[in-house]
Amino acid sequence: MTQAPPELVRRYGPADLSAFTPEERDRFLRPLEGAPWESVGPAVGWELLYRLEPELYDRLVAGERLHPGVLAWLPERIGRAVEVGAGTGRLTIDLAPRCDRLLAIEPAAPMRSILGDRLRDRALDGRVEVADGFFERLPAGDGEADLVIACSSFTTATGHGSSSGLDEMLRVCRPGGLVVVVWADDPAWLVARGFQHVVFPGEMAVEFRDADEAVELAHVFAPGAVAWIERTGSRRVPYDVLGTNPPRELCWRRR
Repeated sequence: MTQAPPELVRRYGPADLSAFTPEERDRFLRPLEGAPWESVGPAVGWELLYRLEPELYDRLVAGERLHPGVLAWLPERIGRAVEVGAGTGRLTIDLAPRCDRLLAIEPAAPMRSILGDRLRDRALDGRVEVADGFFERLPAGDGEADLVIACSSFTTATGHGSSSGLDEMLRVCRPGGLVVVVWADDPAWLVARGFQHVVFPGEMAVEFRDADEAVELAHVFAPGAVAWIERTGSRRVPYDVLGTNPPRELCWRRR
């Protein structure tokens, strides 16, 4: 699992593990059985955020806009698509109008709720089905999708992608269809498995609602950026200040 930043971990404690369903407890906590909270917290901090404070996560994502080249690269018309790890709709909202049908898979129930509301508000719920599911067990049939895509959700960590998750994405994609991973944590891992890596040029920054929100969210997710934001008073924070790569790349492979 991706390690959560310390300030995020400090928001939660052992009692918060009750937010997990029995299946999620087995998935996230069994590998950590017997470990102290100092080890458990960083390992499950992001998962707790998704279930306990999805609105806080959604505020962060709202400023992390994908490079326009990503959407421009994707097919203009798609018959059937499957998105894995849809979250609160970072990609889903823009992808849905291009699809005759879109299956948006998201394992965290509170995130599915926000996504469902957002789709209804935009009258997109008629073409999008929101479903529960994890990477290595996708609720979709063999070869049923023209496009299978994940955005900022596929990692090489077990349970968040890895070989079994990639095998599932390939299984669901029809022969000749596209498997795409946007903003992967390890593009080289995917390239070694037959993917092409595309990076779109240009400066990028997280665009918060205002400087106050930038400071508030940076305290949780990127404490090292707080001083820069307070000094500049800017709501637009470059990714290098936040210490992370910008969402301007994708990896793709034909099935």
